[in-house]
Amino acid sequence: MAGELKIESVPISRRDSFNARDKHTRDLKPFNSGDIKVLLLENVSPKAVDILKRAGYQVDFYTKALDKETLIEKIKDVHAVGIRSKTKLTEEVLSHASKLLTIGCFCIGTNQVDLAYAASRGICVFNSPFSNSRSVAELVIAEIILLARQLGDRSREMHDGVWNKVSKNCYEIRGKTLGIVGYGHIGTQLSVLAESLGMHVIWYDILPVMPIGMSKAAETLDEVLAEADFVSCHVPETPETKNMIGARELAVMKKGSYLINASRGTVVDIEALAAALKSGHLAGAAVDVYPSEPLANGPGFESALRNCPNTLLTPHIGGSTEEAQRMIGIEVATAITKFVDSGTSINAVNFAECDLRAIPSTDRTTARIVNVHQNVPGVLRQINNILANYNVNKQISDSKGDVAYFMADVTVQNQEDITTIYEKIKEIQENIITRVLF
Repeated sequence: MAGELKIESVPISRRDSFNARDKHTRDLKPFNSGDIKVLLLENVSPKAVDILKRAGYQVDFYTKALDKETLIEKIKDVHAVGIRSKTKLTEEVLSHASKLLTIGCFCIGTNQVDLAYAASRGICVFNSPFSNSRSVAELVIAEIILLARQLGDRSREMHDGVWNKVSKNCYEIRGKTLGIVGYGHIGTQLSVLAESLGMHVIWYDILPVMPIGMSKAAETLDEVLAEADFVSCHVPETPETKNMIGARELAVMKKGSYLINASRGTVVDIEALAAALKSGHLAGAAVDVYPSEPLANGPGFESALRNCPNTLLTPHIGGSTEEAQRMIGIEVATAITKFVDSGTSINAVNFAECDLRAIPSTDRTTARIVNVHQNVPGVLRQINNILANYNVNKQISDSKGDVAYFMADVTVQNQEDITTIYEKIKEIQENIITRVLF
């Protein structure tokens, strides 16, 4: 792994930049920031583009996902890449990314990235797990009302020229019970909104969570399914959640109830859901995510749910609001710049979370060493033996899985000190990436 080390630095004379938000601290830069190349795909927020350009980076922006061959060619020469949910950063793709330091997922999920392989290459991955919570919760509330009034079918009939004024099996949602599967950031937001509309809320989560408002926790998933008039799923994609709502679970649900899935496409068995809708056991469903989704807008979407009665199908737009995308853009772009410029891995998905306090603006002799290495005994001792001849102002080290992350602020006298430290650390057999920040 030693042959894959990277060093980014600027001459000591350039160590005079300041953090615009705090003139009492020094703004670290890995090297001439104009040399940092960023590839942004899938039309991420213009706010993210602005943040990265203001950081001095070269930004290559695309509104769509790239085909695999083009992506492999583009990713060879970039230090950061930003994606949403369609781009697949597999081991095959990442193996060509010889300069890549960080990946920003401008969305909640990270299952489109091989996280373990990225970590093994020293590539830190960030996402935005909370910024679109409100947008998804509001979409679910809208879908609950639409399903209760059969508005999807009525709208389609009107567009087809059919007037079909009915009230049978159309309901108010006040007094109805909403069952939430997964009581995280989206689930809790949804809970608050539903209660404000007069609904009763029950929920199930594998973790102990404090209830909000008048909601109550269920002991089992089946309890939620059997009691709720509306069931809404808000869980991550894991082996445990794959097809967690299948034929058996759908049969447990109340006859005439509704299912909503705005979490991950693998959570619900689509064929079983279609059968439950066509048989009349379920009165309706709303689905925003699918096991397989098209890479680009346009015709070609196929699903067993098409033309099922009272079924709302949307193209993975739960977090697709201007507000959510702006907040996601700010959060992920800021995480990228902080990692590249100062080494902080706070809120990383596949790295241990490490950070060091800022260096005072009056300090002109400190350099920051950032190191990624295999998490095996003895490496930290070797690094500290190398730094023993220098004054280490502060340091931090932590590990996650097979990869460890190390940061240290070291007093140096000149460029020769930095070169010596770097050359010695890079000889450690278990090293993955070493960076020097001034």
